[in-house]
Amino acid sequence: MVRITNEDTGMTISADTKKQIIAENRRHTNDSGSAEVQISVLTAMIKELTEHMHRHPKDYHSRHGLLMKVNRRNKLATYLRRTDASKYEQLASKLGLRK
Repeated sequence: MVRITNEDTGMTISADTKKQIIAENRRHTNDSGSAEVQISVLTAMIKELTEHMHRHPKDYHSRHGLLMKVNRRNKLATYLRRTDASKYEQLASKLGLRK
């Protein structure tokens, strides 16, 4: 029996990748939920889902999840831009987000 995991399907990022993204974008040693971290993790997930959607264009359930993640990232980016514009500019240039 072949067991298919998330790593095989390419639908989500691995735990190691997520830990690395958190380590690169955190504000302090215990930070895992700041806006910068959440935007970075969502960006990685969006990239993975975008690749999946190119391979499977009729996967409407994944498309819905992708749109929800994009909307969540936009809301967090708007919040970060409103509260700390300089951090938003740095993060946007680092991640390649449009302004």
